[in-house]
Amino acid sequence: MQAVILAAGKSTRTYPLTLTKPKPLLKVANKTLLEHHLENLRHYVSEVIIVVGYKKELIKKYIGNNYKNLKIRYVTQKQQLGTAHAISILESYIKDRFILLMGDDIYPEEDIRSCINHRYSILISKAINPQNFGVVVEENGILIDFVEKPKKSVSNMVSAAFYLLDKKIFSCIEKIKKSKRNEFELPDAVRLLSKEEKIRCIKSKKWIPIGYPWDLLKADRTLRGNKNIIGKNSKIYGNVKDSSIGNNCIINGYVKNSIIMDSTSIGTNSIVEDSVIGENVNFQGKILAENNVFSAVKNEKINVGRLGAIIADNVNAKNVIVNPGCKIWPGKLISNKIISHDLMR
Repeated sequence: MQAVILAAGKSTRTYPLTLTKPKPLLKVANKTLLEHHLENLRHYVSEVIIVVGYKKELIKKYIGNNYKNLKIRYVTQKQQLGTAHAISILESYIKDRFILLMGDDIYPEEDIRSCINHRYSILISKAINPQNFGVVVEENGILIDFVEKPKKSVSNMVSAAFYLLDKKIFSCIEKIKKSKRNEFELPDAVRLLSKEEKIRCIKSKKWIPIGYPWDLLKADRTLRGNKNIIGKNSKIYGNVKDSSIGNNCIINGYVKNSIIMDSTSIGTNSIVEDSVIGENVNFQGKILAENNVFSAVKNEKINVGRLGAIIADNVNAKNVIVNPGCKIWPGKLISNKIISHDLMR
């Protein structure tokens, strides 16, 4: 069997972390999202096709052409015309049945096992904000309707964007038209397929959608089981609690409930709580988390719950205090400041 991973998007909602790398290369529990996928797929498929676009060379260099026993093939989506368009360019590569999943969420292996037991299946989950997803209507476990981000509520069950499909999906894609978002939407093609074939709805037990930078913290906690993960060649002189520390890091301060990515240093007497710190960052200062924090994404304020801050790659910050909810763009040089808003370009 083959698997297809969609990894071409620019992922602007996860800025500033995805300004320097594609979202599937972000790490949780010290592995990239792509590596988590490949680990969970390698017992069920022999080839993985990764659809790439944004910063594709970084993905190719990091993953290579083989991952353990898996053959890796890359196909470029030159135009970002939607998920159905991304699948349509693969018709000559697909042999029969295939797994389809997104490159930027977390899917547990037990869900993969459940889905592959059926000729056609879709992974679903209950959501408190279904309007942000593809909404699924099912009857006796069979898909009967599928609407992408509806304005009116039709169900609280949403698609986890994980499917078991076959070559019939290509003829369905040929029949659909662009949506109001000016994209060819995969749910439209899957809905057409459901008129001809029974598509089994499988309820996920541990799907973790990652739409925003702070969602990485939830995924990280879940995967590492509230224990520390310390990367290779990292040196801990301070105190680390319930966190992931990447490779080649130096931690002299106090880090709690956070992700510290590769080659980053946290200075003496520094405090970092509930934060994501990118690669090659030198940080000396304090980030104290609070509950009910708001952060701005595309000019919209979002209540993100408990959060410290999000700091992108290659930031050098000395003697700073970063207020909860703030995001710092890559490459910033900051000293002797209180950061109370996002530091962008």
